Amino acid sequence: MMKALKEWATVVTALENGDQTVLLRKGGILETSSGFKVEDKKFLLFPTYEHQDNTSLKSQFYRYFADAREQKPQEGFNRITSYAEVVAERDISSMQKIEELSDFHIWSDSYMVERMNWMPQKPMTAIFLKTYKISPIEIPLLPEYHGCKSWIELNVNVQSGSAVLSEAELQEKLSKFRSITN
Repeated sequence: MMKALKEWATVVTALENGDQTVLLRKGGILETSSGFKVEDKKFLLFPTYEHQDNTSLKSQFYRYFADAREQKPQEGFNRITSYAEVVAERDISSMQKIEELSDFHIWSDSYMVERMNWMPQKPMTAIFLKTYKISPIEIPLLPEYHGCKSWIELNVNVQSGSAVLSEAELQEKLSKFRSITN
């Protein structure tokens, strides 16, 4: 068994292409009382297809949304093509710091403002990830995977994959991330 983080298919594509290294989360609707928590340091990326549209993305990444729709698995299944490891994690309450992290993700400024304004008393969790590509795994969609929750358990165990970014690229981005969030 391995934890999986439910994330927009568009964002999973960006992570797999090295265009995104940071997730900014407050938690799903079912996690309003606790907020978002990283439940494992290594987890599968479980692409989701709800709640995403071009207005939530920077225009140069609209193609990822189109790709995600075109490559959606057949009804009743999902396709896992990557996993991630948490390299650093910070809680951020400042909109200025969120704006400074813009180069680390594909979300539009207006979407980030909207996310910060949702439950404003809770900080945004910024999670710096090292993403690995793996051979695609087709899994049946089970009822317990549905709903607005961030984490699910999958009966999948992945030992290795190939890192999306070189160690030098990753360390350079991590250094910038730390200088913004410290």
